[in-house]
Amino acid sequence: MNYLKNIILPSTLAIVALHCQAGAVMVQSKLDSTTMLMGSKSPFRIEVVQDKGTKGEFPLFENLSQRGYVTLLNDTVEISAASAPDTVEIGSNRIQINYNMLIQVFDSGYYKIPGMQYVVGGDTISSQSHFLKINPVNVSADDKISPMTGEQDPEDKSIFDALPDWLYYWWWIIFVVAGIAVLTWWLIRRYKTTGGILPPKPVTPPHIVALQLLGRLKSRHLWEDGHEKEYYTIMTDILRTYLYKRFGIKAMEMTSREIMSRLADDKTLMHSNAVIRQVLDMADFVKFAKVRPLPDDNVKAYDNAVKFVEDTAPRTETDADNSVAGDKSHDTDTHNNQNNQKL
Repeated sequence: MNYLKNIILPSTLAIVALHCQAGAVMVQSKLDSTTMLMGSKSPFRIEVVQDKGTKGEFPLFENLSQRGYVTLLNDTVEISAASAPDTVEIGSNRIQINYNMLIQVFDSGYYKIPGMQYVVGGDTISSQSHFLKINPVNVSADDKISPMTGEQDPEDKSIFDALPDWLYYWWWIIFVVAGIAVLTWWLIRRYKTTGGILPPKPVTPPHIVALQLLGRLKSRHLWEDGHEKEYYTIMTDILRTYLYKRFGIKAMEMTSREIMSRLADDKTLMHSNAVIRQVLDMADFVKFAKVRPLPDDNVKAYDNAVKFVEDTAPRTETDADNSVAGDKSHDTDTHNNQNNQKL
C-alpha cells in the first residue's frame, strides 16, 4: 500500500503540475563547471520550453549569425554557438529548444553571468544567473609558448584600415605640407608671369591724370594772383608728362621746338599741333621773355591744354561709333547743301 502511494502520488502531482504549466514559457541555463581557466571554453546550455507555434527570441543573440559570437561584461565574456538550436517534442503540444553554446572568459577573477532574456510577444522571461571563478594561466620561464596568431581583420572593416598607421594619424600634416607646396608653386608662377605676388593696383589712364591735374591748376588761380610763370610752368609740365606716359615721348628732356618737331613726325597728332603750339609758345614767352599775357591768353592756353589732352586721349568703341555717326551726318549735310546750291 505504501509502495503504491509512493508511485501514484508523485505521478499524479507531476501530471497536475504539467497541466497547470501548460502554455507557460520556461527558460533554464546550465554551466558544466563554475570554475574555468582563463581563455578556455566551456559548454553553456540554454533550454526553452514552450507551446508549439510560439514565436520567441533571445535579443542577445540577434547578431550571432553575422559575428559568430556575442560579448558580455565589457567584452570580457564571450558566448558563441557550438551548434544550431535543437528542437524536441515533449508532448502535450509542448516543445523544448536546446541551445548549445560555448562560454569563454579572457581575464581572471569572479564573474556573475546574468540570466539570458527570452522575449515572447510582450513578455520577457529570464533564465537564472551563474557565478564563475576564472583561474589565471600560470606560465613559467621554461614553458613553451605557442606562436602568435596572424593579424586578423577588424569586425567592421573600412577603407581606412588599409592605410598605414602613420598616414592615418598624421594625414593632416601631409595635407598642410601639400597645401603649402601648391601655394608656393602658384606664387612663383604668378611672380614670373606678372612680376609680383600681389595683384597690381589699377593704373589711372594718363589722360585722366592730366585732366585732374589741369583742374587743380585752374582751382589755384595762379595767374589771377600774378603768378603767370608758375602757372605756365606747371601747365607745360603736365603736358610733357602726359606726352611721355601716353605716347612715350620724353618731352621733359626736350625744348618746345623739339616737342613740336617730334609731334610733326606723328601723323595721328598733326591735327593737334596748333593747339599745343599755342600753349608752348605762350609758356616760353612768359618764362624766358618775361611777357605778361592778357587774361584771355591765359584762359585760351588752359582751354587748349585741356583740348589737346581730350583730342589725343584713347577713344572707346562708343566714341568711335559717335565719331562715325557724326562724320556721316556731316557728309549728309554737305551733300544736302550741295543739292540746294544746284537748285
